[in-house]
Amino acid sequence: MEPVVDIRKFEIFAEGLDHSEGLAFDADQNLWAGGELGQVYRIDPTGAVAEIARLGGFCLGLTFSRKQELWICNSKRGTLQQIDRSGRLLHSVDRVGERKLMTPNFSVFDSEGNLYFSDSGEWGQSNGHIYRLRPTGKAEHFAGPFAFPNGLALSADERFLYIAESLKDDVLQLPILQDGSAGEPQVYVAGLARVPDGMALDAEGNLYVTCYATHNIYRISSQRKLSLFAFDPLGTMLACPTNVAFGPEGSKELYVANLGRWHICRVRIDECGQKLANQKL
Repeated sequence: MEPVVDIRKFEIFAEGLDHSEGLAFDADQNLWAGGELGQVYRIDPTGAVAEIARLGGFCLGLTFSRKQELWICNSKRGTLQQIDRSGRLLHSVDRVGERKLMTPNFSVFDSEGNLYFSDSGEWGQSNGHIYRLRPTGKAEHFAGPFAFPNGLALSADERFLYIAESLKDDVLQLPILQDGSAGEPQVYVAGLARVPDGMALDAEGNLYVTCYATHNIYRISSQRKLSLFAFDPLGTMLACPTNVAFGPEGSKELYVANLGRWHICRVRIDECGQKLANQKL
């Protein structure tokens, strides 16, 4: 399968990060990323990096709320943490009911302020779950178990939650029913070699999926047609890619975190990103 985009079209946007995993843009067009010692980085549009906080643990997925508060999946601390943009810790969630969180990994908001987040569970096991944090602060079980549920993406109409299932090399499509409960998950696409990790949707409904173990990105059309979007045979530009995020609205740029190295790279593509719920007025 030939890549859609030549790896030579990628460029390094920011360097000197401690093996970043998660990415999120704020309302001021700054890119935020986490580090493996719990760092929280803010990167301005020129690529200049500033460390805003150090929470300990390992910061994976990052997601901004409409209020521009940052939610962080801190895997090693087993907590979902909320900070403001100065780095001040506001709130932590470490259990849902009787279940203690094991590996919080990624989160996504819907337009009503519900935060869906994955707890991947244990590597090699099928004991990961999806939880939902309500605007009231109540956390509840939503769906699972799954085989290391990882990155998440929410369809534009909020009818489906997409889940990267890392241990099965697939992406699941999970219906969100009218009463707010989860429907039956279906395999949306399979055969993603190997270890699908992060995901993002563009404005046309194409889903981009990074694969950690093969230094590549897939693109899945809204008709479920699978194509190899990009591949790095040397693993130096795309180096164990984890999360992926579209740039500020209208930019037509895709940003990629690389857990295997110390940089964030980007590439210009033909589509803008899907407008996220936290960007909608």
